[in-house]
Amino acid sequence: MEQSRVDFKKIRRVVVKIGSHTICNDQGLANDRLRALAGQVDLLRRRGMEVVLVSSGAVAAGKKKMKSFAMEPITLKKKQALAAIGQVSLMSAWSKALAAHDLKVAQILLTADDLADRHRFIHAKNTLFTLLEMNDVIPIINENDTVALEELKFGDNDTLASLVASLAEADIFVNLTDLDGLYETDPRKDANAVLIKYVEKVSQTVISKAGNVGGSTMGTGGMRTKVRAAGRLAERGMPSIIANGLTRDILPRLMEGEELGTFFKPSAKPRGARKHWLAFAARPKGKLLVDQGAAKALQEQGKSLLPKGIKDLEGDFVAGDAVTIVESSSGGALGVGLVNYPSVEVRHIMGRGSKEIQDILGFCHSEEVIHRDNLVIFDKVAEV
Repeated sequence: MEQSRVDFKKIRRVVVKIGSHTICNDQGLANDRLRALAGQVDLLRRRGMEVVLVSSGAVAAGKKKMKSFAMEPITLKKKQALAAIGQVSLMSAWSKALAAHDLKVAQILLTADDLADRHRFIHAKNTLFTLLEMNDVIPIINENDTVALEELKFGDNDTLASLVASLAEADIFVNLTDLDGLYETDPRKDANAVLIKYVEKVSQTVISKAGNVGGSTMGTGGMRTKVRAAGRLAERGMPSIIANGLTRDILPRLMEGEELGTFFKPSAKPRGARKHWLAFAARPKGKLLVDQGAAKALQEQGKSLLPKGIKDLEGDFVAGDAVTIVESSSGGALGVGLVNYPSVEVRHIMGRGSKEIQDILGFCHSEEVIHRDNLVIFDKVAEV
């Protein structure tokens, strides 16, 4: 009923995130589950849809191959080693399962830094689009765990998948897990837990319902990360569904409009692709601390950030870098934007009028430190 608000007949591109528990069991990769999902992917493709997979399971597969090693405490280095071992098994299993349908696999490994850099983001997008033009290729994406430093990791594959969905300009995002969707309470603890079939907006209340449902021992995300991913994509104008990947024929049934899982309504006033990237993928290189007047102008009036409203700054950045804008008195983050001047020049012009920039620096290529077109003001709920 609520899903009918999306015309599934018009869906041409779908990004599917597959959680570890969906394709793994206690013995490692469950090949029967991969075969079933491969058949569903082929069915969608035959119906004219392009499919991109974001597949978990590398670490779980690595643990299976290296049982004694995996029994030890899992540090970041060990997890990276297990991912390197398991990634081979994971891609081999997907390749075999999809080959049964005359489909080839293209592997794409990403770090957060790949998507934080706008140029690399565009290159990744171009590669993905080229692969999608090849009708018999299914792109499978995962985090490049083996080289990602802690500060350059997505943290969970739900976050990665939401960024990939935006990158791919998908029509819908499907997040397959081992639960039927988002519940009012944790169904693993409450036998009477009620499934939430429809989410109008990802609010504080919705996030709190997801907060008590943790991730599996094989994965890194819990229900909170899945809900946050859906909320971010709603701001992009993209519908999302969290559903049980073990349900029979889950993907074709969802794409037929059957009401399974939890459906997240897209925003009626979505952010454009570039601002969505800026809000959720870009990695700020510093901070600009602004006064209350500038904060009000940014939040309530949609203004650009002028040098006069800046009280202080933190970090070293160059022109074109992303920086976080912080209200100086409260310390609260207001948004993120791309600066027109490097930190060394901002220090000279902050607190001064735009007309003084020429006299201070000897040039003025912009009266704004951050133009409103390169600025995203945070939705406080979305950032919880």
